Amino acid sequence: MNRSIYVGNVLYPVKVLGPGLRIGIWLVGCSRGCRCCISPEFSKRDPKFLMQVSSLVECLTDLAKTGRVDGITISGGEPFEQPEALRVLLDELLKISQDILVYTGFLKEKLESLGYADILSKIGVLIDGPYIDEKNTGSFMKGSDNQRIFILNPQLQTLYDEYLRNGRNKLQLFRTSTGFVSVGIVKRGFADDLHKRLLKNGVSVSDPQSV
Repeated sequence: MNRSIYVGNVLYPVKVLGPGLRIGIWLVGCSRGCRCCISPEFSKRDPKFLMQVSSLVECLTDLAKTGRVDGITISGGEPFEQPEALRVLLDELLKISQDILVYTGFLKEKLESLGYADILSKIGVLIDGPYIDEKNTGSFMKGSDNQRIFILNPQLQTLYDEYLRNGRNKLQLFRTSTGFVSVGIVKRGFADDLHKRLLKNGVSVSDPQSV
């Protein structure tokens, strides 16, 4: 576990990005540059986001001992732009939960061609594909309609079949040391609409973003 990883946020309990009460981990670093990216603040790596995988795992293990953890969701940024750290992290997270859901802008086939099949084998559910703003129609669990959901762990098939069949996108608000963070799949134009609503109510936001 002696490896560094760029981590932008860790939130619990996340209730809107997978079934149950989940740990949400947002990794930092993405060179894709999708228009209207939902988390542009996590695109550029900054030393302030750097930590040891061992330190992250220690915190998450302690959390799992004191709170109910039904699963873990990893987003970003782009998790697969830190493949070696992701490998190590996933090995440790599997000790907490077998239900690990990962968002990636890469296509599954591309990840396999890059030699990441071993990483995929550690993931329970993969949601792949770049975010395309014009294809954001509010599909459940998908930022845009081109993205695909793969249940990679057969033991999770029934759970996710039910979850995906009856679910709808919701937002969850967290208060952190730096302010408020919204989590969930948002509609197209959400950030601009939120900014306008806040201004209408006398609240100024210098760089409105949702996570």
